[in-house]
Order: sequence, then C-alpha cells, then structure tokens
Amino acid sequence: MSQSEPEPRFLSRPVYGNLLARDALMSIMIADAAGADAITSLSKSAPPALLCKTHIIHLTSTVGSEGASALKGLGPESCEEFPTTEAVLDRFDQLLGSARMGTQVYLAGSEGLIGRAMQVALNAGIEAGAIQCEHRGSLARRVQCVHCKGFTENVTTQPVTCSHCGLLLLVRDHYSRRLAAFQGVCINAEDRSEMPQTEEAFL
Repeated sequence: MSQSEPEPRFLSRPVYGNLLARDALMSIMIADAAGADAITSLSKSAPPALLCKTHIIHLTSTVGSEGASALKGLGPESCEEFPTTEAVLDRFDQLLGSARMGTQVYLAGSEGLIGRAMQVALNAGIEAGAIQCEHRGSLARRVQCVHCKGFTENVTTQPVTCSHCGLLLLVRDHYSRRLAAFQGVCINAEDRSEMPQTEEAFL
C-alpha cells in the first residue's frame, strides 16, 4: 500500500515523515497492516545488527497474514501479532517496562494507532526524539465527542454519529496530542431535525 500523508491545515496536526534506521541496543516497532510495508522498507537500509535487537508488534485482524509473515522474515528478536489495538498497546507497555536507555521506537500505520502508541511511549519516559512515526494507509480518524467525552474509532465520514451518546458530530481538524484524537462537535445542536448528508471524507 502506498504512503499517505494528510496535508496539515492546523498547527495541532502531527507531521509525519519516513522511518529512518538508527542503531540501538534495543528497538521496538509497532505496525498495523499498512504500516508493515513501512517496516519492510526500513529494513532495506537498516544496519545489519539492528533487526536482531528489534521487537516487532503487529496489529492484524488476520493471523498469519502476508504482512506478518514478511515481518517475521526480517529476522527480528521477536515478532508478535495481536488482533486489537488495546492488545498491541498492552504488549508495547510491557516491553517498555524493560527498555534500556537509548531504546528507539518506530510507529507505522494509521493515525489512530500512531497517536495512541505515542502516548504509551511518552508516558513510559521515552524521549520524543527517540520516537519516529510514518503514516501509512487509511486517513480514518479517532474522534472524541466533546459532549460525552467518548471516543469513536476509525471514522471515515463527515459528519459521524457518536458511538456513545448518539449525537451527530462534525469532525473538526483540530487534533489533540494528549488524547490522540480529533474533536467532534454536535453539528445540529440547535435543530436536531437537521440531518446533513453524510459523506466519505477520510479514506
């Protein structure tokens, strides 16, 4: 899958680059299905000793997928597959608990996965300069409803119905790094009978 880079219109929007191999005593790589291609590309320019000291955590809904097989074929110290983002982040947090000084973190894939994994890494004390991110695949957004504070994952439409309180939300371009989510505001607060047409906006 080709790289996809959303054009930032707000200063709050993260800016993503391409992953660059950095030699380290320990590296942790997080990727979803699309992000697996970024890890594979990185491996082509990686120092010979990098991958054998690397732990790869792969988010995949299909165990034994081609992406997972390709990642295992890179020869990392470990390569684990998990079916949910929550399981990926739990395992990531466990690995960070034994991380050494100078550990490098690589995050690749959807904006939602990158943002949430970034939170875990920073909370564990990893310096921002040791974290690299490459956006790949869908532009689907993680949205927080400003009214009920609930999160709706993998949003591709504008507007979107909050999965918690049911309000119809306008997905704003403002991105909260603290929450790893975009803001969603009720689009028909003054007249709930108004139902704007729903369009695919974040593919």
